[in-house]
Amino acid sequence: MSSAVPPQATHAPDGPSSLVRRVRWIVPLWAVVAAFAIVTYVRSRQVDLPMRDPGGTIFTLRLATSLSLFVVLVLVDCTIRTRRRGWSFPRWVRTFRRRWTGERIFLVLSGLLAYHVVYACYRNLKSWIAFRDVHDEQLLRFDRDLFGGHSPAVLLHDLLGEDTAAHVLHVIYESFSWIVPVSFVAALVLVPRIKEGYVFLASAMWVWILGLASYYLIPSLGPFATAPEEFAGLARTGITETQEKYLAQRAHLLADPQAHDAFASISAFASLHVGFTCMILLMMHYYGFRLATRVMTVYLAVVMVSTIYLGWHFVVDVPAGVVVAYLAVRLGRLTVRPPRRSA
Repeated sequence: MSSAVPPQATHAPDGPSSLVRRVRWIVPLWAVVAAFAIVTYVRSRQVDLPMRDPGGTIFTLRLATSLSLFVVLVLVDCTIRTRRRGWSFPRWVRTFRRRWTGERIFLVLSGLLAYHVVYACYRNLKSWIAFRDVHDEQLLRFDRDLFGGHSPAVLLHDLLGEDTAAHVLHVIYESFSWIVPVSFVAALVLVPRIKEGYVFLASAMWVWILGLASYYLIPSLGPFATAPEEFAGLARTGITETQEKYLAQRAHLLADPQAHDAFASISAFASLHVGFTCMILLMMHYYGFRLATRVMTVYLAVVMVSTIYLGWHFVVDVPAGVVVAYLAVRLGRLTVRPPRRSA
């Protein structure tokens, strides 16, 4: 009669300490979150203003949106995986239980919370830039020097027209608002290994942190605010209304900083529309998604054109956004997958 011990009896119980060992690689990411939160607190004391979440749009609603996307993408992910073997509800349930363990769900929820804490800090720190002097005139002169005394935005208006192109580029520019949440939640859900999904998440967080640093390095509002006459001929779109709203919000903050709804949302250098989009492109290449990489390359090029055409950014803001993306991906990989020390 065999006296072999069952395999499971040779392992120690999978208790809390074992879980901590398996997920300790998230500690550096949370260290970044804590450091950024401390910076936000210090700056809050300097400007004598509390952190704000106006209408719940900065933290509460965005976190709720991410959680909703998470649920939807999990359902889609399990359905696709089940259909490969012949779909049935019991098989779907087994797929869900096998893939979405308590540990994986914990890691996703932890990552989403970390991301949104960083984003809330970023938006508040960005708001408080309103109290610093801007450098738009210098950036405007630099743009015109680059183009032989011409405005790059006006050159694009002459090339593309001011009606149909304005509406098309408005839609493309605004698509950023849903591409961002879908991208990082999808990375956590759809990438096979959760640790690799965290590389995307950490890179996204670094885009906001590095972008915030660039805002403080060269505070600016953008060409639409500095040279509004150059954009007066564009067809009126939602972008026009947003730009007017942002200027009014900034004026309100400067006039009455203690008002509960005083909050600014405008900064130009560097372009984080370009930065975040380029980060997604670099991560698609990192994951080996060739088709997605090509699609994102085209999308990035159009975003670069739209950000100049619509007056959100100076030309120099565009390559600055690319630099932010490159550094963010490098730091994201180092945060989640630091190089191993040689023995």
